[in-house]
Amino acid sequence: MKKELIKSIKEKEEQLSKLKAHIDKSVICSELYNKVVLEKAILKKEIDNLAKKSFASKVRYLFPRKKDRICDYFNTPV
Repeated sequence: MKKELIKSIKEKEEQLSKLKAHIDKSVICSELYNKVVLEKAILKKEIDNLAKKSFASKVRYLFPRKKDRICDYFNTPV
């Protein structure tokens, strides 16, 4: 999954380099350039989310969770 995202980002960078020369010449090229920039940003965000999820899942299992029992809610001091 991550390799596919990196490959897509490289393709977007190639598209951006080709479109950069034509930004000033046409409105369509300018809009397309902006669209590709947004797509590239979305792909980078997805990679960041993958990294966060994997890190969080690893850390979650290191620390045991305290399980609440129903009697803990009704425990009254005497």
